[in-house]
Amino acid sequence: MSTNSLFDPVGHESIADAVVAQIETMIVDGILKEGRKIPSERELAEALGVSRPKLREALQILENRGLVTVRHGEGTFIAPLTGRAMSPALLSLYARHGSAFYDYLEYRREQEAFASRLAAQRATQSDKERIAEIIDEMQRAWENDDQDASEEADFRLHAAVVDASQNTTLIHMMASIYDLTRQGVFYNRRFLRSMDGTGEALLEQHKAIAQAIIDGDPDRAETAARTHMDFVEDSFRVGQEQQAREIRAAKRRQFSD
Repeated sequence: MSTNSLFDPVGHESIADAVVAQIETMIVDGILKEGRKIPSERELAEALGVSRPKLREALQILENRGLVTVRHGEGTFIAPLTGRAMSPALLSLYARHGSAFYDYLEYRREQEAFASRLAAQRATQSDKERIAEIIDEMQRAWENDDQDASEEADFRLHAAVVDASQNTTLIHMMASIYDLTRQGVFYNRRFLRSMDGTGEALLEQHKAIAQAIIDGDPDRAETAARTHMDFVEDSFRVGQEQQAREIRAAKRRQFSD
């Protein structure tokens, strides 16, 4: 999407305020997300149909409000807005208490199901096309055994579903959760996919969620999302139990020799 099609020209009654209002709305709607670099001053002034001095005035207002940050030599970026879902101390606590991991999955199950239901009800044609494109990427990654591409598509699909929910609070809150997941704070996605048959099953589950949203079937979308998260939880329990058995077996062998 070009810069000119992303922004709307503004009137002249209060130019700086109009620019601020438009960018603030795009932040609230999850169009401009934290960390996103906004177009250059020249591009943005042209797209909005305003002078560069008025644009600078608007950007200064946004910076004063803590909504954008200016990095000299790099450009202007949407500021961190939601913060971390958990403090470093709490993350460390989670790491030491493995049972809390399943609380995280429980939270994810409810939020993913809610997002999928809303997406099936509210997704635009553009949302559906985006979701379909990501599913195609997932399929190619699976066929090529490309773990990196598979993981990236997985993240993008879940974010696309949440975006399609059109619920701005959900969009911003889940972005923070997905950021922690991307960093591997809660679990290692490759461990999950390394289990026999799990990778293919995950692909089919993602397809089921996507197709239900594309078909506009909220009940099926919610059920597919819950089934997916239940599978993730069950697979991790099986995997962890298998690891524990292997550790015990190795210790028994060590002391029996």
